[in-house]
Amino acid sequence: MENAIRNRTISPQERILNFDEFHKPLEHDVRIEQAGRCMNCGVPFCQSAMNLSGMVTGCPLHNLIPEWNGEISCEHDAHAFSRLQKTSNFPEFTGRVCPALCEKACMCGQSGDAVTIHDNELYLVEQAFEKGYIKPRIPAIRSGKRVAVIGSGPAGLAVADTLNHRGHVVDVYEREDEVGGLLMYGIPNMKLDKSVIRRRRSLMEKEGVRFHTGCNVGMDRELDERLKEYDALVFCCGAKQARMLDTADPAKVKNIIPAVEFLTQTTKALMKAPDHTVASFKETGGYINAAGKHVVIVGGGDTGNDCIATAIRHGAKSVTALEMMPKPPKERLASNPWPEWPKIEKVDYGHEESIYVFGRDPRVYETTIKRVIPDKKGAIKQIETVQVSFANGKPEYVEGTEKTIRCDLLLIAAGFTGCESYTVDAFSIKCGPRNTVATAPDSYRIPDTKYFAAGDMHRGQSLVVWAIAEGRACAREVDTYLMGYTNL
Repeated sequence: MENAIRNRTISPQERILNFDEFHKPLEHDVRIEQAGRCMNCGVPFCQSAMNLSGMVTGCPLHNLIPEWNGEISCEHDAHAFSRLQKTSNFPEFTGRVCPALCEKACMCGQSGDAVTIHDNELYLVEQAFEKGYIKPRIPAIRSGKRVAVIGSGPAGLAVADTLNHRGHVVDVYEREDEVGGLLMYGIPNMKLDKSVIRRRRSLMEKEGVRFHTGCNVGMDRELDERLKEYDALVFCCGAKQARMLDTADPAKVKNIIPAVEFLTQTTKALMKAPDHTVASFKETGGYINAAGKHVVIVGGGDTGNDCIATAIRHGAKSVTALEMMPKPPKERLASNPWPEWPKIEKVDYGHEESIYVFGRDPRVYETTIKRVIPDKKGAIKQIETVQVSFANGKPEYVEGTEKTIRCDLLLIAAGFTGCESYTVDAFSIKCGPRNTVATAPDSYRIPDTKYFAAGDMHRGQSLVVWAIAEGRACAREVDTYLMGYTNL
């Protein structure tokens, strides 16, 4: 049974030939058995979202996991989906890209594999679309209140979806040519096929949400003034200000690129291709090309891993990923007991593909860049790396550990430093020390205004599931502000 659960991805040898999603669904009997295992649990930590030792374990949406798993085990899929839909606006997104905080808190995971909650969630929503359980839910009564949502990432979409179903008129403004925010252009197609986002947009439009793309709020004074006429404005612009390295200035040295820009250009080119094959993609052109290059990626999170996999599909000559932190243990330490988030080594899909293509894991731990070495034309040619140690929580160079390696393309996936300033400046909105919008304590509202903020712009860089949770909670506060009460 364990092999039936674990061997559910297309092999690296096959999947690097295209940009398709590569996770295989569970077999029917395995899914039923997995859902039944959930019924052995006495305390569902999976839906708790507890903060333990500074990290959250359990679902931030508080999904009713035992309820819908119980229905799956009885093959009552429509009933199961009705329970999932009560707490989750977009299970087709979280079912693909969420790191499954629920499974990390699953009690069955104490003595074996956790229940396949993540897979069961995705199964339910895809079945719901396929069998017609999901139909446009058009509000019978409109409140007459108008709400503008700035940004169409997962937080903005959740705000819009929730307030629209409440009966408010909702307009969503997005600066890109497609809605979805980082769902569309920050997450590769291999993890989230873009047709999934377009499908949800189509449904929301049928339900009454109006999307306006190509609208760069904060840069268009006429648009900014029109937005101020709405009854409420919700800012969900993300935390897209990329963190760059002090030793790597892209203004002075060519081919030093923020990771999301690299991923965005790849996705835009892929969307022009007739299919998702690597061969078809390469014919499109017009993107930052890693083909034939020695690629170095700074940052060991999900975005860094996505860059590894994307560079491999481009045809990179080599890929190296630098991580400042020490290599995690393969098993939980006694100081990291269940149900805390497991601080263990994760071999993700990009790492697997690197091992297949180059014969090695691309990650180099406790290492950073000390110096960038350009060629005569000002393009990056080499980097000098150095090991780091941590004293009082701050990294320090370990002298004598310097190494020089070839680098034709340097991708910075070191996270973000908060929201971009021009949008908040246009509306005289203040930001806090982390460069996130300064709302009232335990609130999404900016004091003494009709402005609200949610998602990464409010809490800082985080997960898709947290963005959706923030969007739902913010929508409740907006509804209370507009109506004097809320039933959300």
